Amino acid sequence: MKRLTLLVLLITSFAFSQNEEKDKEQLIATKKSNDLVYEANQLMGTDDFIAAEKEYRKAISKQPSSVAGTYNLGNSYYKKGNYEEALYRQQQAAKNATEKSEKHKAFHNIGNILMKNKQCKEAVEAYKNALRNDPTDDETRYNLGLAKECAEQQKDDQPDENQDKDKEKNDDNKDKDKDNKDQQDQDNKDNKDDQKDQDKKEGDDKKDEGKPKDEEEKDKNQQQKPQPGKLSPQQIKNLLEAMNNQEQKVQEKMNADKQKGVKVKTEKDW
Repeated sequence: MKRLTLLVLLITSFAFSQNEEKDKEQLIATKKSNDLVYEANQLMGTDDFIAAEKEYRKAISKQPSSVAGTYNLGNSYYKKGNYEEALYRQQQAAKNATEKSEKHKAFHNIGNILMKNKQCKEAVEAYKNALRNDPTDDETRYNLGLAKECAEQQKDDQPDENQDKDKEKNDDNKDKDKDNKDQQDQDNKDNKDDQKDQDKKEGDDKKDEGKPKDEEEKDKNQQQKPQPGKLSPQQIKNLLEAMNNQEQKVQEKMNADKQKGVKVKTEKDW
């Protein structure tokens, strides 16, 4: 039992010793970080930004959760016009801050940076967070009023999203109507060309089929009517028949004359 009690005391003592060592190391790191921040502040006072930035970064590396290091580094970026880096560092400070006063200062500066970036709506929320941590700060309240006016102005100047969609829809419809009209015009043109070709074809077919009936009869009569200097088939036939008849008559007459010149014997000679 005594051994067990002694063992428990030794473990407790060891754990306490470890915690004490960690706390001691944390205090040393905090002191070094604060010293580096102090040196950086002094350098910023002489407008030596490059050296000051270096010291601020050392302070943050010694103690990453250092609010003073990230906050002051953010302020130095703000003074140099590097608002992107300034915003990032102030957001780090607001996240790591454990006291309301620290959070208030970080959010106040975040609002100022957002106003510089013309992000008025976001600045309104930052100033509200600052006032939640310190409602008595009149400067933050004044900046909040300016941010609200700016946000309203931007809202009025910004085209309504639905109007933009309607405009895009109308533009699309206009383009479609134009395309349809162009297509319809092209179809009409093609139909006219096809009709012209069809009319021409029908005209040629009519020429091939012949002339109207009255003209056909006229041509038929013209074909039957003897042409000057030519005999029709019927005339030729009639002429041949007449010639044959005349030749037959001549032959008959010649035969008759022969018979008249020959003496007829009454008796046979023995």
